[in-house]
Amino acid sequence: MSVVLGIETSCDETAAAVVDEDLHVRSSVIESSIDQHRAFGGVVPELAGRAHVATIGPVVRRALLEAGLDPHAPAIDAIAVTSGPGLIGSLLVGLSAAKGYALAWGVPFVGVNHLEGHLFAPLLEQSDLEWPLLTLLVSGGHTMIVLQRGPGEHQVLGETIDDAAGEAYDKVARWLGLGYPGGPEIDRLAERGDETALKLPVSMTGDDLDFSFSGLKTAVVRATEKHREVGVGDVAASFQAAVAEQLLRKLRSALEHYEVRGVALAGGVAANSALRRGVAELASEFGVICHLPSMAMCTDNAAMIAAAGLHRLKSSGPSELSLAARPNWQLAEVS
Repeated sequence: MSVVLGIETSCDETAAAVVDEDLHVRSSVIESSIDQHRAFGGVVPELAGRAHVATIGPVVRRALLEAGLDPHAPAIDAIAVTSGPGLIGSLLVGLSAAKGYALAWGVPFVGVNHLEGHLFAPLLEQSDLEWPLLTLLVSGGHTMIVLQRGPGEHQVLGETIDDAAGEAYDKVARWLGLGYPGGPEIDRLAERGDETALKLPVSMTGDDLDFSFSGLKTAVVRATEKHREVGVGDVAASFQAAVAEQLLRKLRSALEHYEVRGVALAGGVAANSALRRGVAELASEFGVICHLPSMAMCTDNAAMIAAAGLHRLKSSGPSELSLAARPNWQLAEVS
């Protein structure tokens, strides 16, 4: 049975995991440098890169040990590593480590698109998915609707034309003085807030499946300056309702136009309670299976990279050692 070591360093998490060809996660280790970035209100690329350099070795060692493998000469068949998109410095640390391990252990390696990794995350929790599948991929840097006809067979139907939903959360949280990352705190406050307290604009009302969140962020700033009496919980609830409304409206439109067997959430914002409820309600309304990821599979992790790598190794073969990091690698470019 093929066993793959996955490595993920696209942003501020240093992650390693061991996954076998049955998509059984034998180990998954994540070390975050988020505490170093809180004071700056967002990820500082240089700090993230330095953190990866310091932690990549120990994280890989822990993943191998937890999988019951010899960290000096592990019985693995390949290494899968995120080669894009992401922060260039962070990507280079993981990619360089993967190449070094591949040479030292005499195994092939394969570069994986980080976004495709997110699409493989549901398979780690339910290997017998029914296809086709509509996936709403929502993270700090990406927001898109993807039609998946099978593992590795995907079509981007729509994506953000400016800020991603996660970026809007962080920027609004910073404006409200809630710190970084903003998503969890806004979600917590919104649970008790009044989502009708602020009237925020409805964006992207056309028939296409693209998104836009930069205007909503600006609208929150202007509305709170005008209505200073509105509490932060109500602002959070109003903002979150506007984000969820746009995401779910576009997902509904996609479900109306494409016949699928299921709908899935992926990415960091998939942990958002309002979005999870809304997707579950849409799935029930359209009579399709709903795949909501566990909290562990919402965040960036190396298990999803290993799963995508297993597929890419079978379909396209290993990567050359000359493979370069691609910080702007689009999912639509993955064949």
